[in-house]
Amino acid sequence: MKLNVKRTCRIGFAFFGILLLWQVYDSWCPTFLTDLFAHRMFDLTTEQLKMPANADKLLNVQWLVGIIMACDNLAALILLPVFGRLSDRTHTKIGKRMPYILVGTFVSAVAFPFIPLFFHNGNVAGMIIMMGIVLIFMMMYRNPAVALMPDITPKPLRTKANGIINIMGYLGGGAATIIGVFLKLSDYINVTDRSRKMWLIEIPFLAASVLMIISAAVLYFSIKENRIAEEMKEQMEEGERLAAIAEPATDEGPMPRANRNMLLAILGAEFLWFMSDNAIGTYIGNYVIYYLKASSGATMILTLGGGLASAVGFLIAGGIAEKIGRKWTVCSGLLISLLATLIMIFVRPTGNVVGANGEYSFPAVLYGVWVLKGFGMALVHNCSFPMVVELCTSKKIGKFTGYYYAASMAAQTVTPVLLGLIFVRTLAWGVLPVYSSILTALSALVFLFLVKNIRIRKVATASGLEAFAEED
Repeated sequence: MKLNVKRTCRIGFAFFGILLLWQVYDSWCPTFLTDLFAHRMFDLTTEQLKMPANADKLLNVQWLVGIIMACDNLAALILLPVFGRLSDRTHTKIGKRMPYILVGTFVSAVAFPFIPLFFHNGNVAGMIIMMGIVLIFMMMYRNPAVALMPDITPKPLRTKANGIINIMGYLGGGAATIIGVFLKLSDYINVTDRSRKMWLIEIPFLAASVLMIISAAVLYFSIKENRIAEEMKEQMEEGERLAAIAEPATDEGPMPRANRNMLLAILGAEFLWFMSDNAIGTYIGNYVIYYLKASSGATMILTLGGGLASAVGFLIAGGIAEKIGRKWTVCSGLLISLLATLIMIFVRPTGNVVGANGEYSFPAVLYGVWVLKGFGMALVHNCSFPMVVELCTSKKIGKFTGYYYAASMAAQTVTPVLLGLIFVRTLAWGVLPVYSSILTALSALVFLFLVKNIRIRKVATASGLEAFAEED
């Protein structure tokens, strides 16, 4: 049984496009919303918003920011399972996933650059509508794109394949992050309204759209779904026999009780760790700009450091899982991530002015925090998704992928609003790492006590150059 590394890398171009867009979206949109709402609600200029006396006003609009970000995720919570099941039942000449990937990519790429355009012109409604369109069509794209890997990868090989897919995705996120290092959002936000230059915030969105279309084109021309599925039929059947599950997966009758309990435990823990992770992902830009009073370019460097650590985690997670099992690999990742957020609790603004706009130097300890967090969450994500699709047959991969993403999107629907309300009540940015630490600890406890450690049976697999030499 051989993992075709070249083909898996090509499939990874779908995830490349997803994380590319998501990185730009999450890094810029919450700050756009904060700026617009603060101006509208308190009728303050940009210069006035920067004054320490108005810091509470920025915190008071976070619940609105959270609601907008959560509404997008609520739509995703509904649409991800829908598109998953639809793609399971779709049969076309180009495959069952590809039509959704192509349409979703095209519409998202066209709509994405309009988000900063509406923001620049102070059009709140237009910006929110564009955010909604992008997210809806990304949901059309995301589930089928992620389901494509397990469609044509036998179950015992999916953890290693998922590592490759995630590395490709992080390359997309890294591309967006590098753009953000040189085109800093704080250089736009922290200047007077009349000095704001449209191109500074438009380029990252345009670049993301172009790279998304290129990644979808690579996927379309290099992956022939129907032909590959036919070639892989025997290996997929063997993979079903070797699956790491308590009871054999079946298309007939109800799901076996042991498998159902495993699924619910994994999804419950996933909900909690996404609550934690998305809280930091949603608010880190505002945390850096408005609490640490540092350059947003530092946020991008944080993301790069975390991304590199994640790549290392994805590379070795499969090997670790083979030795200690997927359960203990996920638990280890959660404990490492918990250590990172606990350290973050003690971080404070440096007070050392270094920027022309009165920015403080960035606390260096946060770079270490992000390396730990990136590595830990890579172990978690690399093993958790294969554990979910392990519990179904090939006919239901889109449906179970929908379950996985429904849990994550439910978390991302709840956490921005909940944390936004906590900000309003506490008026303290420092609650962010405390909130994240509590949820990470809870997810680790759920996974530790409710998920069984079922080891994958040993299979002969190709590696190194032999895997790259596999015929397409």
